[in-house]
Amino acid sequence: MTKNSDFLQYFKEVPKTGVIYVLERATQMGYSSKDPSWANLGQGAPDTENISGDPIHKQLHINAENSEYAPVAGLLDLRKKVADYYNQIFRKQSDSKYTYKNVCIAGGGRMALARLVASFGHINMGHFIPDYTAYEELLSAFKTFIPIPILLKQEHGYKLSLEALQEEISGKGLSALLISNPCNPTGQYLQDKELMDWVKTANDYRCMMIFDEFYSHYIYDAPNTVLSAARYIENVNEDPVIIINGLSKNWRSPGFRIGWVLGPESVIEKVSSVGSFMDGGAVHPLQEEAIRMINPETVYTEAEEIQTEFREKRNIMLSYLKKMNIDVKVEPKSTFYCWCDISRLPSPLNSSDVFFEECLKEKVIVVPGEFFDVNPGKRRLVHQSRYKTYVRISFGPKKESLITGLNSIQRVINKFT
Repeated sequence: MTKNSDFLQYFKEVPKTGVIYVLERATQMGYSSKDPSWANLGQGAPDTENISGDPIHKQLHINAENSEYAPVAGLLDLRKKVADYYNQIFRKQSDSKYTYKNVCIAGGGRMALARLVASFGHINMGHFIPDYTAYEELLSAFKTFIPIPILLKQEHGYKLSLEALQEEISGKGLSALLISNPCNPTGQYLQDKELMDWVKTANDYRCMMIFDEFYSHYIYDAPNTVLSAARYIENVNEDPVIIINGLSKNWRSPGFRIGWVLGPESVIEKVSSVGSFMDGGAVHPLQEEAIRMINPETVYTEAEEIQTEFREKRNIMLSYLKKMNIDVKVEPKSTFYCWCDISRLPSPLNSSDVFFEECLKEKVIVVPGEFFDVNPGKRRLVHQSRYKTYVRISFGPKKESLITGLNSIQRVINKFT
């Protein structure tokens, strides 16, 4: 060990999330977001243009007042606006309503979740696989709880039956369960009676259910629908249900880094306290703009625009993939990803790592499936991953870039056939 690197022994290995890793590799290969010959079908964000093709205009007003720190729990008016969103859209008929005390604002969804899990004590916390790549480090950074994986099987549509859910909770002694609903990368979701039964199970088993609802406006098979577990909560301060959401996907503003935690007042107090030492709070002027962006009166109109645009892009992608012998065995009903089985492609292209590297040579980015095998602390052996023949391909970019990328993937396959 050299003198220059001896201090590295003080640090642990911190792997990059899937999207960050593939972007860095692409950049090494010459990728630029301004180069139209490249297509980023690995991106975890929606395009930020209107359907007309114009940018979505937002304006920040910077002044002496909002140059000060915002409250760690978030601006009071924004917390009220978030509570109002859930009350008007999901809880009009409910006696139990959210208030600003049920809301904590954080600097994005990952920070919202980080604050939450940092406040957990010594518990067993269940999580699903495949799932969002960033969960892996979030679930292993804090050593007070034990993350326990629950496998979602393709033959079951990447869903868990109510009976299996209850068996997992009782059999593994779960005190909490992390659920991305809708799910990245599979595009499946819980809704209506199915979601209602899960919320009831949280109550019956007193298991804290954490619903990551970042894609809840991207619903393709139920027009004019937005979903939330908030619809089925009986008492907002007694039911053990927490919701994570933010501007990134549903309001198509990933650069704002505004997210929130919604839950019982007693939980929000703890989550807010964590923010006082962990991150200090979200950006003040961006919170002020978020107040103007979140408008319960236009939610359904804006969601319908998203669904129309992204449903078309999903159908384009599915059509292309079918012609290329890339299987999407459970078609996405939400999000903007296809969870693709490439096992029918010729060897060695049917390995996700090889496929990814060959795609880079044709200026298109995808994400290897192994990144979604959420494995906190690497407690399972890496070679046991079930997703070596899977990739996630995003239809988040604008349509022109999507088609460019799909044609590039076709060129990759042509090389090997």
